[in-house]
Amino acid sequence: MSLLSLGGVSAYYGASQALFDVNLQLEQGQVLALLGRNGMGKTTTIKTIFGMVRAAAGRVEFDGQNLKSQSPHHIARLGLGLVPEGRRCFARLSVFENLIVAARPGYWDYARVAELFPQLAARKTQNATSLSGGEQQMLAIGRALMTNPRLLVLDEATEGLAPLIRQEIWAAITRLKQEMGMSILLVDKSLKELRQVADKAVILARGETVWQGAIAELSDAQGNRYLGV
Repeated sequence: MSLLSLGGVSAYYGASQALFDVNLQLEQGQVLALLGRNGMGKTTTIKTIFGMVRAAAGRVEFDGQNLKSQSPHHIARLGLGLVPEGRRCFARLSVFENLIVAARPGYWDYARVAELFPQLAARKTQNATSLSGGEQQMLAIGRALMTNPRLLVLDEATEGLAPLIRQEIWAAITRLKQEMGMSILLVDKSLKELRQVADKAVILARGETVWQGAIAELSDAQGNRYLGV
């Protein structure tokens, strides 16, 4: 049984259809890259998984449980942790407060997040607004880890970050996979880095799954066709 499974999913914003036929499967311990040009439905797919957008048709399941009728907070409690696009850290809370606000018992606690991202430990008492964009992304990842998720979902993991910070984020994701065996659904545009960490890829175009398989099997021609400018 797949940890996360979507089959024939469609979804709407009001009268406008955004997803038409989204299909993906993620197994325990895998990293799945969700790819596509801007506006092709990647973020909407994530919002549909988390119940922020309701699936109009199709199947959305996590570890065999139907997510379609569940509220976002119930879905999170099942073990899904989200690092949203735009980070969305709590501006008036300190780094430490951001990390503990939604913490749940488990392996990940403040000490382990601080070991993964030492910059956060150095800024423990600072408000989130005082952090750089890269540090806020680390904080958003740390906050999701503090929920001790079974599946970590990162929407635009390194978008807009400086090259050095991007390398640190990729190193952390690689460590989560290799040392922790964490299941990860990852949206990013850096195909070169994704090839090094992801097991599988799903490509969306106009709200439909147009390619899926082992990322090693994604050819340059297919990448240019579906992801090129």
